[in-house]
Amino acid sequence: MVVRCAVCWSLRRDSGRSPRVVPVPWCVVSGSNSSSAARLRENAVVELLRISPVAEELAKRFAAAGHQLYLVGGSVRDALLGRLGTDLDFTTDARPQQVLAILRGWADAVWETGIAFGTVGLTKHGTTLEITTFRADSYDRVTRNPEVTFGDSIEADLLRRDFTVNAMAVELTERRFVDPYGGMEALAAKVLDTPATPQESFADDPLRMLRAARFVSQLGFSPAPRVVEAMTAMSEELSRITAERVQTELSKLLCGAHPRRGVELLVDTGLARIVLPELPEMRLEIDEHHQHKDVYEHSLVVLEQAVDLEQDGPDLVLRLAALLHDIGKPATRRFESGGGVSFHHHEVVGAKMVRKRLRELRYSKDVIADVSQLVFLHLRFHGYGKGEWTDSAVRRYVTDAGPLLTRLHKLVRADCTTRNRRKAQNLQRSYDELEQRIARIAAEEDLARVRPDLDGNEIMKLLGLPPGPLVGKAWKHLKDVRLDRGPLSHEEAVAELVSWAREQGIEAPGQP
Repeated sequence: MVVRCAVCWSLRRDSGRSPRVVPVPWCVVSGSNSSSAARLRENAVVELLRISPVAEELAKRFAAAGHQLYLVGGSVRDALLGRLGTDLDFTTDARPQQVLAILRGWADAVWETGIAFGTVGLTKHGTTLEITTFRADSYDRVTRNPEVTFGDSIEADLLRRDFTVNAMAVELTERRFVDPYGGMEALAAKVLDTPATPQESFADDPLRMLRAARFVSQLGFSPAPRVVEAMTAMSEELSRITAERVQTELSKLLCGAHPRRGVELLVDTGLARIVLPELPEMRLEIDEHHQHKDVYEHSLVVLEQAVDLEQDGPDLVLRLAALLHDIGKPATRRFESGGGVSFHHHEVVGAKMVRKRLRELRYSKDVIADVSQLVFLHLRFHGYGKGEWTDSAVRRYVTDAGPLLTRLHKLVRADCTTRNRRKAQNLQRSYDELEQRIARIAAEEDLARVRPDLDGNEIMKLLGLPPGPLVGKAWKHLKDVRLDRGPLSHEEAVAELVSWAREQGIEAPGQP
């Protein structure tokens, strides 16, 4: 099938020769992907027209200086998918100092942070642009840092990129489409492949293996068989990458539209042994005498169900907690007499494991604290039964969750993966009732700010104490009383404080 294309030049391959871009008026697309490819090109036209005020101005300046300018990489991919953002990537044959000269007096702002790598950044009319000189880098294959070498051709520049869907370019003066490595066909087929061999690409930069899993999650693509084979064989190479970069890719993967698919690729290829070794360990062997849920599969379902409960976009903390909430089960599994299996205190063990793993991945203290607390609390609801909790227990549940309460609601609901419809309905009904009780008590008592009925200054004055640990103990005691009994009158709070002080051997001045 032949499809008319407004922006595309076609790639002609002559036997025994390197691919070259030639100007032809038609783009030939074969097989069932032709209609998809046509739609992709139509998207590209629309998106290029949308950014044309900035891109065309810039292209004219480069052409006047005798240089080429290409929209490239992820920007072309996203333009083809109809999702181009305001951060645009360009490449050029001009060297960095020549780029700076071309931009002088035109850009709203210019920065040279990446100029050693051939990249100049700028803003114009609210759009952020990065312009990088053609690269022909070589790698020492010990670190992921290349020896920066500038190139002279767009084809060589595209060959060094990570995936074919990111190895397309559009020459902006004539809007010529350049696709020497089949990126268009891969994009239409939703396949992730590499311009060079996967072995070469991943040896140069092992982080690309993790990026493959990230793109599977973000774009819903499937990796080519040879990519999966190389990732599996070379997974240990990922240990060359710093924890900070691994964490960044993992976070993007988890916040993608299809995080389960990305996680499964990590586990199936062995990359998870480097990134999150606890994940493959959740694939517990199950024998005919000791049946229990597949913890790994259960965790993936919980992750999917947590995503479905999100309301304001991806929530990294919730997704990490959903994926890792049962991380402590392998270490706590015990076979009981009669064929039972127990995982006593796996939430306690799991919270400690989460803190350790997320620290090693260089997550922030806030993320570590929040995820580990959600893992620690995720089983608390199962003591609720059919509503046996007292109001005091409900207050403690809310207080312990603090600002994580909304996330805890979602995690607990997502954790229900039973196929028994009646059991699932009963669990959801019980949690509905708990949320209603929380709302009622909150309306009555302002649960968001559960504090003792006397503050530290009043405690010191009533007990004649200077600032110190005893004041903190008194404050905690009054808070516990508040959680158990609800709000106290001032007189009741004073009497409770005096009674506690007497038990501690503290004489309250003016009190009989």
